[in-house]
Amino acid sequence: MKPGIGIIGTGMVGQMCHLANFAANPACRVVAIADLRPDLAAAAAQKFGISRVYGTHRELLADSEVSAVVVVTKRRATGPIVLDALNSGRHVLSEKPMAYTTVQAETLVEAARRQDLIYSIGYMKRHDAGVARALAELARIRADQSLGRIVAARGWCFGGDTGRAQDNFVMTGEARPDGLELWEDGPDWMPRAVRPGYDNFLNVFSHIINLARYLLGSSPTVTDSSVETSGAARVTLDFDGIACALDLVNGSEGAWREGLTIDFERGALTIELPAPFAEEDARVIVDHQDESTQLIHATSWAFRRQAVAFVSDIIERRMPLASGQDSVTDIALAEAIWKRRASG
Repeated sequence: MKPGIGIIGTGMVGQMCHLANFAANPACRVVAIADLRPDLAAAAAQKFGISRVYGTHRELLADSEVSAVVVVTKRRATGPIVLDALNSGRHVLSEKPMAYTTVQAETLVEAARRQDLIYSIGYMKRHDAGVARALAELARIRADQSLGRIVAARGWCFGGDTGRAQDNFVMTGEARPDGLELWEDGPDWMPRAVRPGYDNFLNVFSHIINLARYLLGSSPTVTDSSVETSGAARVTLDFDGIACALDLVNGSEGAWREGLTIDFERGALTIELPAPFAEEDARVIVDHQDESTQLIHATSWAFRRQAVAFVSDIIERRMPLASGQDSVTDIALAEAIWKRRASG
């Protein structure tokens, strides 16, 4: 039987990046949606042809045809809703960040483990077709040593135009609802004044940190960091002797610029990521002996590939590319980076 998907949260991202892609996937059925904004839920249901609409996530979780949920709610409400879904026996794809502290994140991972569920986090860039090409090319270069050894890496994110398409979602004038259970938006030691910046850091910059871990090693250490109250930062991660410097600034004007370069002794591999909502894949460039080669570039969408992968993971009982278990590390790194700031 095809997995029955429930979408919890039908705002812009919920519709454009998740509902549209799951509705287009013949391997599953979107059976229900839930949103505290009744007019928005009704409009989204009409646009995407969904027959069952619920006012709360708990009502949706009482629907026996829902076997998996996608959680796209306000960030502080994500953890409690995911915990309810996991405890009800549903597989989960949750937008990132999964939580604000490692303790919160580990609570969710333990719930998924206890119920033997698929628990995936929305680091869709791991599903980007260009990133897949880069990963294969990196494995080849490391195996044949054609560029020598890796000597350093650098990443960047200068957030600008997100590349969203206005016709992929509907919105209403309803206010964002209150009354949701919210988790603390930072560890106990973190001052309230800096928590909005920490939230911004987790929401935007954890993507490039997660991607660097995917390509360079899952468990780096923080060797240096400078973080502003806004969340902008300069961070150096150590991947078993390979230093990766990250420059992170949000709210830039103009085009979204984000990517990662891995420097070898005799060349480099660069991934230039698209804007988050742009329906295209990353560009991959290999530099070798003064020649620059771009690997085959096509038009695919990481969000669509992520939706397909989540359904396949459920059917095949497969560990997700961006599992909850793995993504705890992103929260731990963020905490470590901001604790260095707090300690001076």
